[in-house]
Amino acid sequence: MLVLVAPGQGSQTPGFLTEWLELPGAADRVAAWSDAIGLDLAHYGTKADAEEIRDTAVAQPLLVAAGLLSASALGDINPGAVAGHSVGEITAAALSGVLDDAAALSLVRKRGLAMADAAAITETGMAALLGGDPEVTVPHLEKLGLTPANINGGGQIVAAGTMEQLAALEADKPEGVRRVVPLKVAGAFHTHHMGPAVDTLAEAAKALAPADPKVPYVSNKDGKAVASGAEVLERLVGQVGNPVRWDLCMETFKELGVTALLELCPGGTLTGLAKRALPGVKTLALKTPADLDAARELVAEHTA
Repeated sequence: MLVLVAPGQGSQTPGFLTEWLELPGAADRVAAWSDAIGLDLAHYGTKADAEEIRDTAVAQPLLVAAGLLSASALGDINPGAVAGHSVGEITAAALSGVLDDAAALSLVRKRGLAMADAAAITETGMAALLGGDPEVTVPHLEKLGLTPANINGGGQIVAAGTMEQLAALEADKPEGVRRVVPLKVAGAFHTHHMGPAVDTLAEAAKALAPADPKVPYVSNKDGKAVASGAEVLERLVGQVGNPVRWDLCMETFKELGVTALLELCPGGTLTGLAKRALPGVKTLALKTPADLDAARELVAEHTA
């Protein structure tokens, strides 16, 4: 059974879309998306530097566009489930048929702008903790006023809060944590700091008409497979202010009988987590079109 997953913010790198735009029809498709949302995706995916694509309002639509583009390059596939990490959930919603591509790009554009606005209210950030036991780490973070915004499994937790709180964490690491690594994001996503963005997205969601997912859609909120399109959309709105439980998503993958995990462009992060948390499961990250042949072989071996 194949799970198709889409990465979240922070996985983007300068120029990562360049080779994908050379595929037949890709440039025209991205140009149409760019016109529709008022953002030059091709420019940001090929010519912009790391600081430019760190901008939340840019990074999020860029990641969804890359995920959709790389998925379409695979051709028609029938995964056993789909999931996305944070903003990758919007990619997953499109892949499962809950939203069409245009609605997904429109929603993620509004999401990115709203989250950027919310991040500007207070100087906040996120940092990954390497090592440690979640049962020790989570209470320690809460003692410092931080939120365990991503619990990713494989021993990885991402803390979020004010810059002062993150500095305190660096000076006072939880027992067993080897390093605290700042992330390339603009604010404390998936925390109460994103409350204004949740309100904005809730209003935007009223204009959408979600369909029920055609394949199991595994939600970041609690790792549950969601069968209702309306509930998927409701969760997409709420997850902006709620922690990402990727650890629970991977537990659900196990329960569903996963044998392979394919991560869409710009892949790498989620396959790394799967290698630690899902031993025996084959993994592949779509980084460039050069990975497509291997990806198609994986799809053929692990789908009915």
